Amino acid sequence: MSDMYVECLVKAKSNALGKFFKVFLIIVTVIMLFFTLLGVTVAFIAAVACGVGAYFVNLYTDIEYEYLYLDRELTIDKVMAKTKRKRVATYNLDRIEVMAPVFSYHLDNYKNRQVKVKDYSIGYEEKPDKRYAVYYEGGEKLILSPSEDMVKVMKNTSPRKIFMD
Repeated sequence: MSDMYVECLVKAKSNALGKFFKVFLIIVTVIMLFFTLLGVTVAFIAAVACGVGAYFVNLYTDIEYEYLYLDRELTIDKVMAKTKRKRVATYNLDRIEVMAPVFSYHLDNYKNRQVKVKDYSIGYEEKPDKRYAVYYEGGEKLILSPSEDMVKVMKNTSPRKIFMD
């Protein structure tokens, strides 16, 4: 039996407040460095603090998600600012109840459930919307933005649980 392997990388939408805060901290850093050149020593400490703050704001606002499907497992990694990678979760395809596009009629029976929602998608609705909702073991709802190839491979593995509408 051959194992199917597909990976997909999606960029999450960064919020406007994070972008504003990052630009603001960079501007304050440059101003404080200018004051340091004029001889104000306290401005150097403020410049370093604002520079470090701008680095961390950039790290947590520039996010990409990598989906990796291999041997009936979906692994989700979070890539922060293209420098740091963190494993978010691993989901077994056998435990998925249903996977369908976000506004699919296949999800009508699941809409009134009280579940924990985890959004690993692009973060906004496209026209047409290509995000998928995954109900996992009754307690979690995942929002994903997989590629068509990944959905096709997952559907071939588990055709009664995964719908492409």
